[in-house]
Amino acid sequence: MSIAEVARLAGVSTATVSRALSGRGHVSAAARERVVAAARELGYVVSQAASSLASGRTRNVGIVLPFLNRWYFTTVLEGAQQRLMRSGYDVTLYNLAGDGDERRTVFEHFLLRQRVDAVIAVSLELTEPEVTRLHTLGKPLVGVGGPIPGVRTLAIDDVAVARLATEHLIGLDHRRIGLIGGDRASDADFHLPTKRRHGWESALHEAGLDASPRLIANADFTVQGGYRAAKQLLGAPLRDRPTAIFAASDEMAFGAMLAARDLGLSVPHDVSIVGVDDHDQSEFFGLTTIAQFPREQGALAVDILMAQLEPGEDDAVASDLPLPFELRVRDSTARPRD
Repeated sequence: MSIAEVARLAGVSTATVSRALSGRGHVSAAARERVVAAARELGYVVSQAASSLASGRTRNVGIVLPFLNRWYFTTVLEGAQQRLMRSGYDVTLYNLAGDGDERRTVFEHFLLRQRVDAVIAVSLELTEPEVTRLHTLGKPLVGVGGPIPGVRTLAIDDVAVARLATEHLIGLDHRRIGLIGGDRASDADFHLPTKRRHGWESALHEAGLDASPRLIANADFTVQGGYRAAKQLLGAPLRDRPTAIFAASDEMAFGAMLAARDLGLSVPHDVSIVGVDDHDQSEFFGLTTIAQFPREQGALAVDILMAQLEPGEDDAVASDLPLPFELRVRDSTARPRD
């Protein structure tokens, strides 16, 4: 079976067949559909090795993440991978959990060996040399999670997210509102815990409420970490104990809910709890949360890459704009007991 036979059946040139099946260059939607239908009917499959040699493309995108055991990161990955698969691209995953050697190896060797056509960096504050290496090789790069100089990025406004969560609790007449924030390690990239603490502090100060360090317990964005931090906050004497807690992630909020239960406290009657993410288990836990749509973040990052890898297919996708988020009220928040 040859490309010429596919071209004859589809009524197009062999060049159009090549562009349609390789993803390189502009082809109208109607022509692409005819080519794909003809190729399917004839059982024609593009040789990926030959296509890569001819085009210099691997049709593979590298996705670099700091963790694979956290819901947010795997959900961004899921959204990106599904969108890439629909565009005919494979994924190479680089997990940077561990010491700094993994990161150095990925950015100094793996990504520079022409193994990928482009890179998506999730919640990684890339250094100038890392960005320069990729740009020098002409590899498009998109960041998810925070601003990177010289790179198109997608991020939510973490200060505004924390303000919204805290204002929800203030609106319910809570006056002692605790914070389960992030530890030093989780603050390394984009300072997300610091930004969410600033949003919490800002909302409290505007309402004339105390933002004392005694109301803060830091954790590592895990259920276990949230459990330990909540035990610290809720184990205080009654007069000092918060009547509500804002946890900087849903997983830490789950831990806080379990800690309250183990301390004999009722959620939300003794303590209200709100998180951030809208984790897949949030509805099961009845958790009030701020949804930030990580699947859509991953898919949008791919759309931005595709506009660079396959120009002319679609208009450029807007980036460097705050992403949407929204409050989802469930059973874990209520007015405090008198």
